[in-house]
Parts: sequence; structure tokens; C-alpha cells
Amino acid sequence: MLMAVLILISAIGAGWLFFWPIIPEKGRQETDFKVKWGSSLYAISQNLEKEGIIQSADYFVLATRLLGRSDAFKAGLFRLKTSSSNYSTLKALQQGAQSYIKLTVPEGLPAKKIAAIVQNKLDLDSTTFMHLLSDTGLIAELGLQTPQLEGYLFPETYNLPYGIDERQVIETMVDLFRVQLPDSFEVRASRAGFMPNQIIILASIIEAEALLDDEMPLISSVFHNRLKKGMLLQADPTIQYIIPDGPRRLLNRDLEIDSPYNTYKHPGLPPTPINNPGRKAILAALDPADTGYLYFVANGDGSHTFSVTLRQHLNAKRKLDEIRKSIAREKRRNG
Repeated sequence: MLMAVLILISAIGAGWLFFWPIIPEKGRQETDFKVKWGSSLYAISQNLEKEGIIQSADYFVLATRLLGRSDAFKAGLFRLKTSSSNYSTLKALQQGAQSYIKLTVPEGLPAKKIAAIVQNKLDLDSTTFMHLLSDTGLIAELGLQTPQLEGYLFPETYNLPYGIDERQVIETMVDLFRVQLPDSFEVRASRAGFMPNQIIILASIIEAEALLDDEMPLISSVFHNRLKKGMLLQADPTIQYIIPDGPRRLLNRDLEIDSPYNTYKHPGLPPTPINNPGRKAILAALDPADTGYLYFVANGDGSHTFSVTLRQHLNAKRKLDEIRKSIAREKRRNG
């Protein structure tokens, strides 16, 4: 009789330990809970209690150990409910599906800004991310002919599991870059007179210059024509890439910076891409519009005025300057 009572008490205690509290669904809220790499059972239990997911960190530790599941935790992001029982929480963390984190990389973003987004969204280290972009071993594994991976981190909205590391993020982005490359990319690059990596460099400049997608082939034609004639590209975004406080209004002294990225001083393309271009910019670099344009100037509304001769270009700049001054005067009168 005594043994039966003890067994009953133990069963009740275990049931309470594993399944308490019992709260109606409408009284509970969903919340995201992160388990970081290397987190101890104690640290996980403390965070669960702090977030209101369980009632007691100590009881959660005890329940986990009684079930022999202390070493079965995985890093990840999990969708849990507040005021849950120890058993349901443990099951969700060790057997449930992970939630995914949305990571959006816009077209034309330089690698250092992507690294900052990765750090903010995925709790990864931006310095490690940037170092990996120049890791010759990783670049060789990815089969790319480039000194670094700027330009090959394809802009897209990714759904990534929490717990992914910096290397895996880079591999995911480069894999999508390969998928998004146009058919016969290398052949088309060769026909255009470029190496594949040079097309990506040119595409990054086009991406930086163009605000309107339909102008990309026109901007591409300007750079193709200038390269064919041996003219300097004189592309402002290549300067913005190297100034520490950019992007900002360029000054005359910026154009004198001694750098292979300074296309006002050095002929040809810069040594690497200056951002990570999208598919439309890559297509424009491969297939420029058939024009005689050698110049363009920004109109201030996202569009550009294109010119064949320097005289036309200077006239266009003068007209735009007059419009800007007129607008500024009008603002002062009304200000």
C-alpha cells in the first residue's frame, strides 16, 4: 500500500514538473526565442524564464535532466508560447521546426553594408564576414576568379535559419548569384570583349549610377564606348567607394586620390566590383544599348541626360545648373 502511494505521489510530482502550468491558449502569446551556439542548459533555462515562456528555470533544468535531454539542444530561432509547460517547451526546442529570419539585401549595396545587416539580423560578426570575403580558400572553393567576393553577394530577400554562420551566409548568396547569371554568361562576356569578372565590375558601376532600370543599357553604352575609345570612365561611384566618409558630394580633391579605383586618374575598370549588382545591371553590362553616347549628367529626378559630344554634355550641365539655381532662388523667396 505504501509503495503504491509513493508511486502515485511520484507520478503526480512528475506530471506537475513536466506539464504544469495548464493555461488556456487564449491566455498565451507567441514569441521568438533564440538559442545561440554553445548555450548551456542553465543559460537557456534562465532566458526562457526571463521571456515568460516557462515558470521556473530550475524546474526546467530538472525536467530536462530527468528526461536525459540535456545535450539535445540546437542553435536556432524558435516560435514558442508564453506560460508553457516544461515538457512542451523542451519538445518545441528539440524537435520543433525552426523559424527563419528574413534578410533583405537591396541591389547595389556594398559588402560592408551587407555585413552590418548580417550582424544585426543574424547575430553574426561583421568583421568575420568581411574577412571571409577575401579568404582565398573560400573563393577557390566557390570556383570564382576574383581577389574578393564583393560583387558576388546576390541582392535578394533570403529566409535564413538562425544559427547559420558567416561562411554559410556567403555561400548562400554566391550560390544564388550563380543561379541568377544569364544563360551562356561567359560566352556573352567574351563576345562583348570582357572577362566574366570584368562584366561584374562594370555591372556594379552601372548599378551605382542608375536609379531607373530602363536607363541601365544607356549608361552601359556610355562606359562601353569610353572603354573602346581609351577614355577614362570618370565614374563618380568608384570614388565614393574609396572615400571613408562617403557617400557625399565629391570635391575636386577627391578626384586626385591615388587609387586604382579612381577612374578619373586610372584608365580601364577598377580592380574589383564596387557593390553587389542585381541581374538587370549584369544584363545591361553584357548587352549595352547601341548608341554613340560618351557622357551623361544627372537631372536630379533620377533620370539622366545623355550626350555624344563634350560640347553637348557641357551645354546639358549648364542648363541643369541654371534650373537648380532657379529652384534654389525660388526656395529662398518662399522660405
